[in-house]
Amino acid sequence: MTSSLASSATTTSDADLDARFAPVFARIAEGALEREVDRRLAFDEAGWLKEAGFGALRVPVEFGGSGATVRQLFRLLIDLAAAESNLPQALRVHWSFVEDQRLSTDTEARERWLRAVADGRLVGNAITEPGVGAVDRYRTTVRRDGDGLVVNGTKYYSTGSLYADHILVAADLDGERVSVLVDGDADGVSQHDDWDGFGQRLTASGTTEFTDVRVGEDRLLGAGYGQAGRTYGTSYLQLVQLAVLAGIARRATDDAIDWVRSRTRSYTHAAADLPREDPLVQQVVGRLSSAAFAARATVLAVADTLDAALDDAQTRGQFDDALLDAAELASSQAQATVIPQVLEATTQLFEVGGASIVSERLRLDRHWRNARTIATHNPLIYKLQAVGAFELNGDDLPYAWSAGKRPTS
Repeated sequence: MTSSLASSATTTSDADLDARFAPVFARIAEGALEREVDRRLAFDEAGWLKEAGFGALRVPVEFGGSGATVRQLFRLLIDLAAAESNLPQALRVHWSFVEDQRLSTDTEARERWLRAVADGRLVGNAITEPGVGAVDRYRTTVRRDGDGLVVNGTKYYSTGSLYADHILVAADLDGERVSVLVDGDADGVSQHDDWDGFGQRLTASGTTEFTDVRVGEDRLLGAGYGQAGRTYGTSYLQLVQLAVLAGIARRATDDAIDWVRSRTRSYTHAAADLPREDPLVQQVVGRLSSAAFAARATVLAVADTLDAALDDAQTRGQFDDALLDAAELASSQAQATVIPQVLEATTQLFEVGGASIVSERLRLDRHWRNARTIATHNPLIYKLQAVGAFELNGDDLPYAWSAGKRPTS
């Protein structure tokens, strides 16, 4: 990197961002239950976010964006997750793509793609492959053909790609892992909404097939996901998932509050005639509210470490290993607190009422299902082991497969 990297100066206040996006989030929240029931992908809602410039939050002002900090971005991701938890996850790779462009030393390409994002372009992903798992074993290939490239392969967990204009494809090019940006509507691209998880059903995390897809040489973006060494990317991508959990906790709390306030029926042995005046019910709501607060505060604390690492890198032209380790450690530690807090909260919310609270009409179970699904990403047991090994023995943190112990089969 060089000192010519895009400016990271904040030019938009929290109040201004909230004024712009809070009405959009409220509009998105209105249809969340119906989308869950109908399994209707949030195409319209993704469009509203594009129109409001949500995808360009981290794009510097000089390129048409908002110039927001990482902390400001994650504040808004939590709020969006409270409205619709599927959408921040669907945009997960979009944010890392934007950061990569901010950090790029290719001045022309950086400006081109940052301006494209400012114009409303969204980027999805096609990284994981069925049956082979880790990045050392990609079967998706890129080959040169004439003055361009040809992409072939099959990916799954293509989160957000159905909402996106471009798909970031991880592939093999002559034995090297690379990233290629493919248009979502290009000839030879076939996308399927076949994600069958019991939660986060609307993230568009299905299968994508690439059959002789031709792209220009300028779409080759360099090293692919999982390159050896320290990176901001693993903590950044993990923090998106934790922001989703924090948003789910907030929405679960709000839904429980709304349900209790409207309820007039209670038990003959209850401590009060109205549930909202019952100290036991109040205690449950207090626990839910506290979990949502703690999850949010934790996410924003990790975002501060990422702000420090990214701002320092843009100032000095290279990353500081200690700052990257601090961000990676913080995101791993945050998993150990946020995940159990939110899973407990989304279970405890049912304690505020009787059998009527489990009505399919309410679908309050979606909060636990969504939280449980998000929590399986980068499983907590591995992060706990990594934190323990780091604290006890100074072992390297496992940024990616190739940065730690490689799989042997």
